[in-house]
Amino acid sequence: MIAYLPQALVSGFLMGLIYSLVSVGLTIIWGVMDIINFAHGDFLMLAMFIAFWFYTLFGFDPLVSIPLAAIGIFLLASITYRLLIKRILKESLLTTLLATFGLALFLRNSAQFLWRADYRTILNPVLQGSFSVAGIYVSIPKLVGALISVITVTLVYVFMKKTRIGRAIQAVSMDREAALLMGINADRIYNITFGIGGACVGIAGALLANFYPVSPQAGIFFVIIAFTCVALGGFGSILGSLIAGVIIGIVESVGGVLIGPAFKYAIGFLIYLLVVLIRPKGLFGW
Repeated sequence: MIAYLPQALVSGFLMGLIYSLVSVGLTIIWGVMDIINFAHGDFLMLAMFIAFWFYTLFGFDPLVSIPLAAIGIFLLASITYRLLIKRILKESLLTTLLATFGLALFLRNSAQFLWRADYRTILNPVLQGSFSVAGIYVSIPKLVGALISVITVTLVYVFMKKTRIGRAIQAVSMDREAALLMGINADRIYNITFGIGGACVGIAGALLANFYPVSPQAGIFFVIIAFTCVALGGFGSILGSLIAGVIIGIVESVGGVLIGPAFKYAIGFLIYLLVVLIRPKGLFGW
């Protein structure tokens, strides 16, 4: 069993980086807008279907579909903000929870109505197979997915810290009223923020379509992982989500080897519970 640990560490690390990209979009929305978006996983599911249908209908590899999925989910998120989120921003937490939960059910059941509940896979993507390094097998789709995830998270971090719009997003998240007095259009900033969160999960969905089954239910698992990573890393912390995603990925992979596959996700959630008992705002929350 110990002999499998290096393999589990590598696999968990790569998957954890992809978890990080899924959770970064959610943590930005949560940290800036104070909105818990239950539909985040269903945006990811739609991105997976974008990659799948572009491959099936036009022969586009999921790698080619990454920008298409990012733009598509960005636009969907922007429309969602205009039609729904904007109207409930000032409502109670329970109202926002129910609204985004209802949106998640609508998207999920619409996908099931249109494409049925079947599991689909992309049979011959460019990224497939694995290679061996010192007896450890590295999945090529997961490796490339992890690298693109790191690049995307880094670009988002630089965008938030170094650009004018990024600094405006931070200003609105710190004090909306003061930002308005400084001439910042909070409504536009919220729209951009929700769109960026959608674009991140759009990229993640296209990457996952390379090796994860595509179905209307695919987003349920990933939204639970994303919420765990956001709460573990700290609300609104991009770095926290990155580190938390890696922790969850490694813990569940190693736990599946040492304890059993049936308990691997429970171990990750247990780590989360232990951390928030000590630090209720997460590892990097203040």
